[in-house]
Amino acid sequence: MRDAIVKNRRKTRSVQVGRVQVGGDAPIAVQSMTNTKTTDIDATVAQVQRLQQAGADIVRISVPDPESAAAMPEILRQTDVPIIADIHFSYKMALLSLEAGVHGLRLNPGNIGTRDRVERVVKAAKERGVSIRIGVNAGSLEKEFEEKYGEPCADAMVDSALSHIRILEEMDFFDIKVSLKASNIPMTVSAYRKLAEKVDYPLHLGITESGSKFGGTVKSSMGLALMLVDGIGDTIRVSLAAEPEEEIKVGFEILKGLGLRHRGVNLIACPSCARQKFNVIQIVNELEERLAHIQESIDVAVIGCVVNGPGEAKEAQLGVTGGYPVHMMYQDGEKSGKLRSDNMLEQLVEQVEARAKVIRAQKEAEQ
Repeated sequence: MRDAIVKNRRKTRSVQVGRVQVGGDAPIAVQSMTNTKTTDIDATVAQVQRLQQAGADIVRISVPDPESAAAMPEILRQTDVPIIADIHFSYKMALLSLEAGVHGLRLNPGNIGTRDRVERVVKAAKERGVSIRIGVNAGSLEKEFEEKYGEPCADAMVDSALSHIRILEEMDFFDIKVSLKASNIPMTVSAYRKLAEKVDYPLHLGITESGSKFGGTVKSSMGLALMLVDGIGDTIRVSLAAEPEEEIKVGFEILKGLGLRHRGVNLIACPSCARQKFNVIQIVNELEERLAHIQESIDVAVIGCVVNGPGEAKEAQLGVTGGYPVHMMYQDGEKSGKLRSDNMLEQLVEQVEARAKVIRAQKEAEQ
């Protein structure tokens, strides 16, 4: 099934955001947005660096005023991940961001003023090889589409996106990505499906304003999975009322679950029951925290008893199955030793870190 999802990916043209390719046959990029004041350079740089450490392929930064634009050159100088400037209404902020050296723009050309202003932005973006993401949001649709449809809906969002696309295409600009976000999952999914049939531009997926870390994760997982299984999506952002790093973690978990990206430890764990021979919940939570720094793709199974344990452990690269008085360790499907409850966590961490080291060495040898 996972292979089918990968093969079923929608064929799109590709665009660049700095060194990151979006669309075409590129991996689905995971991104987030800073929530610091852009004028606070130190705080913004620190957050960008944390996002990059968490695995962010792209980071978006809001540029709402001249002071924020003035901070961008120094932010770019101190960071090493493609940066997109988030622009609303002001063509001047777009031009200043391009001059600063940003790697992408998020703006709607129909909302930044007269045609000559749009042309100036497009010309500057084209000269620098900078792509533009058109971002349609159900909560801020143009008046003409609200009047035409009476309320926000998938067709209104698609019409809005197409109107912005036409503006750029008329100016011979095609380095375009598009997003169609709403907090309503069925509306969002319908809009993306409709647009995917009309254009071949890469699509940036998201369920906007999805809520808290818990609720937003559930909503985003449902909405994004529905589209990703259809083969739709070239870059994603999980929008949470939480620290941006959490968005990156959830984004990768969604992609890992569908077999679309492989980064970090994939913990396979039972929900636990009266049969468990060790505290599964505690071990899994501590493992997740202790192994957060691992970037290599490693499947680790933590199963509390022998009912499903041996089968799951054999399918993982590393695994442990609860027994009494000791637990069985597996490596690549074979029994590799026994663990006691009092040293299980430390030995599991050591085994995963050792496996990660081997994988890193193999990759370095291949390069």
